[in-house]
Amino acid sequence: MIILKTPEEIELMHAAGKILAACHREIASMIRPGITTWEIDEFVEEFLASHGATPEQKGFHGYPYATCASVNDVICHGFPKKEPLRDGDIVTIDMVVRKNGWLADSAWSYEVGTVSPEAKKLLEVTKKSLYLGIEQAVVGNRIGDISHAIQTYAQAQGYSVVRDFTGHGIGQEMHEEPFVPHFGPPGRGQRLKEGMVITIEPMLNIGTYHATIDEDGWTARTRDGKLSAQYEHTIAITADGPLILTKQ
Repeated sequence: MIILKTPEEIELMHAAGKILAACHREIASMIRPGITTWEIDEFVEEFLASHGATPEQKGFHGYPYATCASVNDVICHGFPKKEPLRDGDIVTIDMVVRKNGWLADSAWSYEVGTVSPEAKKLLEVTKKSLYLGIEQAVVGNRIGDISHAIQTYAQAQGYSVVRDFTGHGIGQEMHEEPFVPHFGPPGRGQRLKEGMVITIEPMLNIGTYHATIDEDGWTARTRDGKLSAQYEHTIAITADGPLILTKQ
């Protein structure tokens, strides 16, 4: 069942989103060779606590951390580690923030030091694909219109779109209906209505879209070991167009 949100509820989610966006801005200033994703995770937990918010991921189905930290060939759900990031790495930090009972969700990929032209282009295309998807998040369109915009652009640029993980509805629960694939034909799926709140979070790979899962049961990697990137916003569907609740 899709749960439509009132303007007041969307504003509560926006409050969580503003904290999340502020946290990402701080992370952007921290990212450099030598820092660890463990340190970033500790920072996020402290930052959220100082803003009266909590990390929703921590404890979710036993997940032990405040963030997911996915480096290079990790697609998503990577564990924070004490291994320093190296010059040329790319890292995605994903978090879900709860504030006053309502949630916001956003992932962002970062360059560590000086990255290769190949990595830089992957990040640029992945970010643009997110915003092309957001442009389709308007009342009367269908989920498939978002999916199609992302897939056609990404594939035209030579990248594959991950199939195993999708966007989703969000509100007082992390994962609500509808699910939002980042691939597929237009004009299909749930029609978008005012009051829906969803995440759009394309994951693009340089090689195959197929994933493998590490022994920890969480960390998803590209099957061929090539780079992956992800950008994600939480979006409210409004009469005036898509409202980015996690805008940085």
